[in-house]
Amino acid sequence: MLLLIAALIVAAAALVGAWWIARALAGSRAPAEERVLPLLQTFAPAVAAVDADPRALLGWAPLARTARRLFPGEFAELDRAAGAPFPFGPAQIQNAHARWTADWLAWELVHDTEYKLKAAALEAELDASGDSPLARARLDAVEREKLDKYQRRYEEYVRVAKALQALTS
Repeated sequence: MLLLIAALIVAAAALVGAWWIARALAGSRAPAEERVLPLLQTFAPAVAAVDADPRALLGWAPLARTARRLFPGEFAELDRAAGAPFPFGPAQIQNAHARWTADWLAWELVHDTEYKLKAAALEAELDASGDSPLARARLDAVEREKLDKYQRRYEEYVRVAKALQALTS
């Protein structure tokens, strides 16, 4: 649910940013600096958002592609200044993918440790209770909960990892 809300916020920000860029640049005969500045202002939050959460790249990358098609000259200038495709070059995409994977591995370790502790406490209770049906049912429920939580998180990890990988092609 939080992921959906975050995606909607990013999409709304992207749409407002695209509208703002189009309005600022439409028919503009302003100097190059004035045509490029709105693009910098629009995509600066995107760079920060991707640094904070690699999933943000999945919302901002389509907007960046659209803006590149609409304003190829301005983006060529930004690319030259940045020394790489602006705002997201191959290095940023690879870093986002690497961070997403590292975050997954860290979560997996914490998840495993958390449920090992829960299971150990319930196994001790099971031993102390003489293998009571209630203690056995609670241990089984913890094992199911562990697996369900892992599967949901793994599905998200794979979906985002594949989408990030697709951005490199």
